[in-house]
Amino acid sequence: MKMLAVFLLLLKVSQHALAVLVEVYAGEKSIQLPCQYSGFPPEDDPAVMWTRSDLDPKSVHLLREGGDDLRGQNQRYSGRTSVRSDALDSGDLSLTLRNPQLTDSGSYTCSISDGREERSLTDIQLQVKDQQVEVKVEEGSESVILPCKTTPDLPEDTRVEWTRSDRALMMVHLYSNRSDNPENQHCRYCDRTKMNEDLLRTGDLSLTLNYPTQRDTGGYICTIYRDKDILRQKVVLQVKEPFPSWVKVVLVLLVLLALGGLLFFFRQYLISIIPKVAAESGVESVQLPFKTTEHLPEDAKVEWKIGSYMKVHVYQNGSDQADEQDQFYGDRTKTNEDLLKTRDLSLTLKYPTDGDNSYYTCTIYSSKGNILMKKQVQLKVKVYQLEVEEGVEPVQLPFKTTQNLPEDVRMVWWRDEPQPIMLIHLYQNSSDQPEEQHQDYRHRTKGELRPRIKQGSSGTEAAPLIRLL
Repeated sequence: MKMLAVFLLLLKVSQHALAVLVEVYAGEKSIQLPCQYSGFPPEDDPAVMWTRSDLDPKSVHLLREGGDDLRGQNQRYSGRTSVRSDALDSGDLSLTLRNPQLTDSGSYTCSISDGREERSLTDIQLQVKDQQVEVKVEEGSESVILPCKTTPDLPEDTRVEWTRSDRALMMVHLYSNRSDNPENQHCRYCDRTKMNEDLLRTGDLSLTLNYPTQRDTGGYICTIYRDKDILRQKVVLQVKEPFPSWVKVVLVLLVLLALGGLLFFFRQYLISIIPKVAAESGVESVQLPFKTTEHLPEDAKVEWKIGSYMKVHVYQNGSDQADEQDQFYGDRTKTNEDLLKTRDLSLTLKYPTDGDNSYYTCTIYSSKGNILMKKQVQLKVKVYQLEVEEGVEPVQLPFKTTQNLPEDVRMVWWRDEPQPIMLIHLYQNSSDQPEEQHQDYRHRTKGELRPRIKQGSSGTEAAPLIRLL
């Protein structure tokens, strides 16, 4: 009898060890429990079953050939689960669980049935965690480390993804096939991220982010694909403003008052007031104003920057210095002609989005590198919203971009809510690519990439559009 009990215990432990482990944080929009089936579905009354044996009733989701059958579903999952409608044909039986909660932690079984017999395909061990790491750093710092650690001696085929969790899908850093893959990361993070050497041996998958700015503030997810396990760790980064300039001005005031420099203080105070510029997402351009009455030398250098390192626009020696600006702003900025003579140093930023929200600083340097003048402007771009009633005619999602797009242009439309990320539409090689888009949008979208003639102008403006049918 004792030997039987030991055998059952070892069997239970062994089964648990073979289960795929999936981790997620409470508060995330959704999580997918993977389950694939390569065989033929039963001919009679085929069904996909997701169950959890420690619950009563144990049914989490049931999909039959005619659609979902949720009559026997456990009420704690009501309205939170879904399986692809073509699961029996495609073989993708994965379960999407929305708004994961701590009580969702447990062992899930994916099965296929013909109404009489049930065949278990996959066991998933889901862990919903409520802890997250918070990291704070001051803007202007050289770098910050986002921690992520797991067990050492990881398999060689381990894949690590660092992504932003609070925006549209944005790949911050990708490690795969024992090396970094910079060609897959978002341009905002190009040349700004690195991971530890020998990370598979140590299990230290932390990410170093160079030159953090306020727009880097947000949630980051470290996702580890280890064998069949999917492990996640969340890091919330807060990039704080440097010591406020107005406080510095007040301190200067106290010194100047003692020295009798009241007039000079008021001049500095007025300069330190940060103007706020608001714009709607989708507008052609927005201007960050900076005008002065001071005389500027002809050999002065003008720099528009975010933080201490990211150069938005550079003007020197009578012309723009495009090779010095960050590639995220390439071909998107311009200043006035003869700006040093007109003393209008305003910056025009084309096609602003909410990703451009930040504090922009314009600094004028002498030929010897001394600071002659400095001004800060805050930009706030509102996200474009479009509301339509269900059942209306096709709706058009507009997007304007720069002129004279090349023939090999690639246009991608994504949807990041609800999770997981969906590819809505792909335009490439001068035509739509329906085979690449998510099945929910297949045959429902039409992309247009056409020149639109602007009134009063002989030029054209490329207007990539997507139409939902």
